[in-house]
Amino acid sequence: MDYLSVIKEPITAELEQFVSLFNASLTHDGKLQEEIFARIRRRAGKRMRPMLIMLMAKNYGAVNDATLHAAVGLELLHTASLVHDDVVDESRERRGQASVNALYDNKVAVLVGDYILSTALLNVSVTQNLLIVKYLSELGRTLSDGEILQLTSIADSEISEETYYRIISRKTAALFEACCAIGAISAGVPESRVGEAKRFGKTLGIIFQIRDDIFDYYDSDEIGKPTGNDMVEGKLTLPVIYALRSTGDEEMLALARKVKAGTVSGGEIARLVAFTKANGGIEYAERRMQELHGEAQAFIESQVADPTLKRSLTAYLDYVIKRSK
Repeated sequence: MDYLSVIKEPITAELEQFVSLFNASLTHDGKLQEEIFARIRRRAGKRMRPMLIMLMAKNYGAVNDATLHAAVGLELLHTASLVHDDVVDESRERRGQASVNALYDNKVAVLVGDYILSTALLNVSVTQNLLIVKYLSELGRTLSDGEILQLTSIADSEISEETYYRIISRKTAALFEACCAIGAISAGVPESRVGEAKRFGKTLGIIFQIRDDIFDYYDSDEIGKPTGNDMVEGKLTLPVIYALRSTGDEEMLALARKVKAGTVSGGEIARLVAFTKANGGIEYAERRMQELHGEAQAFIESQVADPTLKRSLTAYLDYVIKRSK
């Protein structure tokens, strides 16, 4: 099934408008800025978050100028956060290509990230909707809070699912949650009625992150990062947390603590990855995604009346859980 074509079907024209507006927002007459922005435009990805905003707006009314500018604002905020994250994580690649900080340096990357963030705020200001401005501003704080929580959790000896979910709720899940809220609000839904849409978005985001974390246990050029990359960065994700908790293996727990301390070797990471696979970590994460899939599908069945939109959002949910990169 071509999930992306089904997802785009109800918003084909609106998506074209979004792309034009996004590209115009990231165009500059300065040589260095335009060189960097051109790279960012070329690797723009599948537009999953803007599409979700537009689908939500259409479900509750219609996609309008406020929806489009809000979608551009959120995508720019997300882009800025990735540029800054690469500096924080000292990452050399982003989606299989050299990161901004790798091509230039940290100073340029931070300044470019700041410029993109300011452009995001300009776009949401065009909506003249204080609720949208509020949600995007809160999202920026939440994403930063999530990064700080992740950094502090690396230094903490505790290894728990609770901490894992707290971190991803402030990162990926917060992004998807904001998409659903902003999309609904742009279509005229009052804040008091966006709760179910937000929960749907948060559930989508958690599924998205769990799938991303599973990728880290398999080597693939398509994914754009090597096996165990999260562990190299000191991160322990759901599959290994489950395997450690269910077995209580002291030797592997010692390796996990070395991951958090940043003293683990490549060979030790390989052992921890193999241990996770051998002790049901991947299967547990898959089961958790299926449970969450059921919760998200229930929202679609009860809150989406239009058959084309229902098919599109179901394809969106299925794609998030079944994607291969």
